[in-house]
Amino acid sequence: MAAAGSAACSAARGPTAAEVQAGAQKGLQRTSLTIHSSTGAHKFDVDVAATADEQETGLMFRHVLQPDEGMIFPYDPPASVAFWMKNTLIPLDIIFIRTDGSIARISAARALDLTPVPSGEPIGAVLEIRGGRAAELGIREGDKADWRH
Repeated sequence: MAAAGSAACSAARGPTAAEVQAGAQKGLQRTSLTIHSSTGAHKFDVDVAATADEQETGLMFRHVLQPDEGMIFPYDPPASVAFWMKNTLIPLDIIFIRTDGSIARISAARALDLTPVPSGEPIGAVLEIRGGRAAELGIREGDKADWRH
């Protein structure tokens, strides 16, 4: 999940039953995103969290994320951001992407962990995918991502 400077996530407890029942975001714009790595082109179908509210909620309350699904958080202008996993029920790989599409950093984030995961530099977008998927596909820092935006 995201935040401008810090992303959607806080509280040292899991979500309440009412929060889970309210469920994940629906109706976001979707786009294709491809990461080009030494192991090939890896395509993802991603939701676009374009607004501050969409970015704050991110993938909260999702119970499942398919292997080739994710969420992209674009930042214009580029920003130094930090993400955390408040109310995020599944582990994620958080991929920080520079404005030129190169991957600056990949971090593994545990479900419900409130520890901030910083970008380390101003970035143009953040991609969240299923936890462990980047390693499975051989995606590394320096690989290139492209998507319609």
